[in-house]
Amino acid sequence: MPTPKEKAKLAPKAPGVYFWLDENGEVLYVGRATSLKNRLSQYFQKNVERRIAEMVASAHDLRWQETETLLEAIILEAKEIKSYWPKYNVRDRDNRSFLYIVITSGDYPKPIIIRGQDLKKFPEDRYTVFGPYQSQTLIANALRLIRRVFPWSTCVPNNGKACFDYQVGLCPGSCLGIIKPKDYQKNIKHLKMLLSGERTRLLKQLAKENPLQEKALRHLQDVSLLMREENLETPHLNRIEGYDISHLAGKDSYGSMVVFSGTEPDKAQYRLFKLQEAPGGDDERALLEVLTRRFQHAEWPMPDLIMIDGGSPQISFLTRELAKLNLRPSLVGISKFGGDRLVFARGTKDNSKELFKNLKPVLLKVREEAHRFANFGRKRGAKKNSGYKKTDY
Repeated sequence: MPTPKEKAKLAPKAPGVYFWLDENGEVLYVGRATSLKNRLSQYFQKNVERRIAEMVASAHDLRWQETETLLEAIILEAKEIKSYWPKYNVRDRDNRSFLYIVITSGDYPKPIIIRGQDLKKFPEDRYTVFGPYQSQTLIANALRLIRRVFPWSTCVPNNGKACFDYQVGLCPGSCLGIIKPKDYQKNIKHLKMLLSGERTRLLKQLAKENPLQEKALRHLQDVSLLMREENLETPHLNRIEGYDISHLAGKDSYGSMVVFSGTEPDKAQYRLFKLQEAPGGDDERALLEVLTRRFQHAEWPMPDLIMIDGGSPQISFLTRELAKLNLRPSLVGISKFGGDRLVFARGTKDNSKELFKNLKPVLLKVREEAHRFANFGRKRGAKKNSGYKKTDY
């Protein structure tokens, strides 16, 4: 029987889903790839992340399933993860951090992306749920792509004013009342079939019902999905939090917490903190207060990485003081006085440093957002009409 390494060399340069299996045939890991051959070869490179090396060493077999498109691979990957819940897909994370697509209810339903922690709000006897997915960027791009073929509405139905999406062909016109719920829901039915992995059956059905949609679906391109394939040599960061402090001459101090899911901001999870105890103008103590209050919220998902707008003094201080509270998050600072040099906490592993360096463009965006949001909180005085419900977290 060929070894997994020998099998990997036989993989096609085609999109698809692959499975690592143990000696008993149990699935250890499910992944998807734009090119199965290229992706699987990466597992046997030197200096891969320890978790990956451990999995490869314990695997006894490797198999894959080709798909016509990356979109199909993303859909199939989620279906297989849900079926097997493989050890190395769920290790070091819980269901709260996975992503799901929920189809809402009502006359004009639509797909929304949620995290596992919110699943209880959408019982499957009332909503249709797809997932779990692992990349917010890929799922958001996939939905944008699908919407070109099967338009849906995010506007207020029958409001008499054409929404922007209608003007660019992404809304079928529920805002103007020009599409009946029965006709609108045909698109949603087709969307559900596609997300269920029934592309072949859907194409046959569309060939009879709507040849234009059938042609559009066949020619759906994956280009916009290929934003960033995860690097196997480093762990994936699902949640990055960024923090900054804004004050006016030491008064009216606010701390910001911004959240990036993968490489994209998740503004629904932003938080503002009105400083209560830290001395005015003492940014180190202010950051410590904000982080301490943040970690009192066990209901919030834990960050994979925390970005601080500061250099070695700030990172050293926060690492030391948080450790006294038995808090040891992964911290990275950005030193503006050091030419935006990344600053690591003592004890940060080399592979993590490399990951953070590779993510520097994203971390710079996180810093910009944290700075902007902190200033926003201070300037608006955290008024109720700011759009954020409260600042006393």
